[in-house]
Amino acid sequence: MTTISHGVGESPRPESSAVPGLLVGTAAATTPGVRVRDLTVVYRTPLGELPALGGVSLTIEPGTITGIVGESGSGKSTLALSLLNAVQPPGRIAGGSVEIDGLGDVVDLAGDRLRRARGRHLGYVFQAAQNSLNPLKTIGKQLLDLGRSHDVDDLPALVRDAKSLLERMGLDGARVLDSHQHELSGGMRQRVGIMLALVLNARLVILDEPTTALDMITQATILRIVREIHQERGLTTLMVTHDMGVAAEVTDRLAVMYGGRVVEHGPTMEVLGSPRHPYTRGLIQAIPRLSGDITQSRALPGRPPTLGTVPKRGCVFQERCPLRMEVCETVEPPSVIENGRTVACHAAEAARPAERRKEHA
Repeated sequence: MTTISHGVGESPRPESSAVPGLLVGTAAATTPGVRVRDLTVVYRTPLGELPALGGVSLTIEPGTITGIVGESGSGKSTLALSLLNAVQPPGRIAGGSVEIDGLGDVVDLAGDRLRRARGRHLGYVFQAAQNSLNPLKTIGKQLLDLGRSHDVDDLPALVRDAKSLLERMGLDGARVLDSHQHELSGGMRQRVGIMLALVLNARLVILDEPTTALDMITQATILRIVREIHQERGLTTLMVTHDMGVAAEVTDRLAVMYGGRVVEHGPTMEVLGSPRHPYTRGLIQAIPRLSGDITQSRALPGRPPTLGTVPKRGCVFQERCPLRMEVCETVEPPSVIENGRTVACHAAEAARPAERRKEHA
């Protein structure tokens, strides 16, 4: 994959020329930022309520594409669902806030106010697109249901916008709207999910593993569509992925999660080029190689923690960390911000003064 050189650690990308079916021009003025503060999500289990997110704090700048990476069970999808206040029982948001420009604290929204926020302000593209589509209704009928539920006055205009979006993504809009989900391929269903997330002009779009189970050609098409529509509509985008290559291809900033914590966050190319947290380094070293010395690719030792095995004290990564120190077993590392990078690691913090001395020697 090729990486994007522009946008990493920079201000939001400039608007491009207008494309039929896409809203541009004034979009940037309404592009929202997101501030997650001390967010805690717990799940009820036979052992009691156990944390899936443990005091997560994260800032998503307006107009950026932010990637969330980590192994399965790290809390990526739980964080994404929390932005919609959509964590379902036996889970619940136990503390913290999710402030979104133009909406306020989403955690405080409920009932009709929350329903209207979803779709109108917040768009979500699910990991398995077929699971979010009704197999008994055509895509067109589901689109009309969506419009009616949000009191859209001009349903024919909504259909025209949906067709334009689908055609913008390389599909026959009329045929797709006339089809049931089983009549569409995986890549087509994923594009339908993107259309449904955007057709009500949402400004914050969350994509949960949008390229999972897709072939390489379709994956490249979906990533191109994500980049183009993000830029042309002036969106703020959050992409959940386990694929470092996908993150490098499309995101501006990258947050690495482990055990329900954000352990590193910063501009994508800086995080991938000079990772500061040992978990981030481990993820990068585990990427399979197709050329060069393939023995340099090494799997992370051990297994990621489950709800019941997350350490109750100290660093969540302590059991798998090659740099573990005594303090890691008892004290949770604070998130230290420096030069636009955030890292939560005792070893990284201990090494920082030595790095400074070397720079000034």
